Amino acid sequence: MKEVLLFLEQILKENKTIVIAISGGPDSMCLLHLLYQQKKEYNLKIIVAHVNHNLRKESKEEALFVKKVCDIYQIPFELKELNNLPSTNTEKSARIKRYEFLEKIVNKYQADSLMTAHHGDDLIETILMRLTRGSNFSGYAGFKKITAKKNYKLIRPLIYLTKEEIINYNTENHLEYRIDKTNQSDDYTRNRFRKNIVPFLHQENPKVHQKFLKFSEELDRINVYLEKITESILTTIYDFDKVNLHKFKELDSVLQVRVLEDMLKKEYEDKIYLVNDTHQKMIFDLIESKSPNKKINLPLDKTLEKSYQYLYFNKSHELVKKEYILKESLKLNEQESIIKIKTDNSKKSNDLLRLDSKEITLPLKVRTRKKGDVMTLKNVKGSKKVKDIFIDEKIPLEKRDQWPIVTDANEVILWVPGLKKSNFDKNNNEFYDIIYKYVVSEEKRNE
Repeated sequence: MKEVLLFLEQILKENKTIVIAISGGPDSMCLLHLLYQQKKEYNLKIIVAHVNHNLRKESKEEALFVKKVCDIYQIPFELKELNNLPSTNTEKSARIKRYEFLEKIVNKYQADSLMTAHHGDDLIETILMRLTRGSNFSGYAGFKKITAKKNYKLIRPLIYLTKEEIINYNTENHLEYRIDKTNQSDDYTRNRFRKNIVPFLHQENPKVHQKFLKFSEELDRINVYLEKITESILTTIYDFDKVNLHKFKELDSVLQVRVLEDMLKKEYEDKIYLVNDTHQKMIFDLIESKSPNKKINLPLDKTLEKSYQYLYFNKSHELVKKEYILKESLKLNEQESIIKIKTDNSKKSNDLLRLDSKEITLPLKVRTRKKGDVMTLKNVKGSKKVKDIFIDEKIPLEKRDQWPIVTDANEVILWVPGLKKSNFDKNNNEFYDIIYKYVVSEEKRNE
């Protein structure tokens, strides 16, 4: 307990506001008592936040119990009742909603910190579970004593204690608490580690929780160092929101993983837990793939796309099919248009199409590509898939789905503007009575 009191002495300052997450169990009631002892000395404002998950019949009584203690201590009590939690991933859903509520209370009181009752045995369990399930480098460190959030600090003062030491403290101070019977159920992974693995480790070394804390802090120090190196590398490897794969592949494998993790964190933010080892392997397989254009599906309907030397995230979506009648002119977007002109003496240009109206069926149409599109190419025997034209011209995957394709009324492909023309295109010395020009800005052409 001396280490906890010393830690509190170091972090507590006068006139601070602290929100404490209190369940009513032995750990949180221990924390509440410890902080209440410091309340007068530091002139602290303490707020208790309690969540009733409504998953057990005892939940309502536990909420009333915590409120009763708060009334005795004369400190504010905030309650959140959760209803209709999903039957699958219940623990994860409850945790997300619980922390959303806790942050809301922190903001309501403009608190300096949020404190939870996680202790040393919790840290052991967390590290072992992540080692067993798989995680990343920072994940294997478990949780920290202090985690900096946007406008407050998340603090875990009991990290120095074992469960047994907490129970002993409660007994010595005659503290009442409630026991969650589900903590004894083998249905939960954490409970199995708590009942079977942690006691064995304490038999081997009664201070094993301190070894795990040292391990956690050492990993965290290394992680902070690697973060600094990664940040400096990111300035050279990112091209806007794309990763330059040539530069990425030149990195050491450790830094490749770090860059990838940073990219995933920026994309998923607080939903990063949805990305697992399998997803990371898929990403590295994508990077090493010989295919110049390829994409994979990731959680939250996102896709990660490889387009030649770049790798970037894109929102997965159904291809929007577009089709327009081509008359005098058609503005495709702010940078692209197809216009009908009267004369043009240019000799060879894929931006220009000359047609004999008797050889085609009007009206002409402009549409996006379809699966299986094939066209006959000018001055080339046979036909070619439009998909292969895009590949030959090294058109990025994300641009292919919106590239204009000009057909006649019978769906005969006449022109892929800027890339290829069909054998219906006429030379200067041949008869033609229709001329269309593809007009594109330099900015667009150089993308």
